[in-house]
Amino acid sequence: MKKELGQLLNKPPFGMKVNVKEGSTSVLEAELHGPKDSPYENGIFKLQIELPAKYPFEPPRVTFITPVYHPNIDSGGRICLDILKMPPSGAWKPLINIEGVLVAICNLMNCPNPNDPLVLDIAKEFKNDKETFETKAKHYTKEHAISAIE
Repeated sequence: MKKELGQLLNKPPFGMKVNVKEGSTSVLEAELHGPKDSPYENGIFKLQIELPAKYPFEPPRVTFITPVYHPNIDSGGRICLDILKMPPSGAWKPLINIEGVLVAICNLMNCPNPNDPLVLDIAKEFKNDKETFETKAKHYTKEHAISAIE
C-alpha cells in the first residue's frame, strides 16, 4: 500500500491529484479533471476514497464530494461502477489499484452507462434526449466544479 500511495502522491496520473486526508491513514482525497469533449470538461471534481482494512482484497469506497449530473452518480456522490463492488455482483479484483479506479471513474464520466443506472430519470434523459442531458450536465459542472477553481 505504501508503494501505491507514494506513486499516487508523487506521480499522479494525468488530470488527477491525490492526497491523504489530514489526520487519517485510510482516507484519501482526490481531484479529477473532467474528461475533454464531455459535459464535464474544465471541471475539477473532488472525491473521497476510503480504504477498508482488507484493501486490496476489498474495493475502496469512493464518493464524489462535488455534485455531478450523471446517470451512474447519485446526489449523495455514490457511484455505480462494477469494479467498486465485490463479486459476484461486482468486478473488484485485488490487482485493481486506486489509479485504476480513478481512471475507470473518468471513463465512466466520459461514457455513462444508462443500462446500469443509479439515477433512473437521468438515465432515461441520457437515452431519450441527450441534448438536454448534456445541457444539464454542463450547467452542473459550471455551477459546482468550475466555480471551485475560479
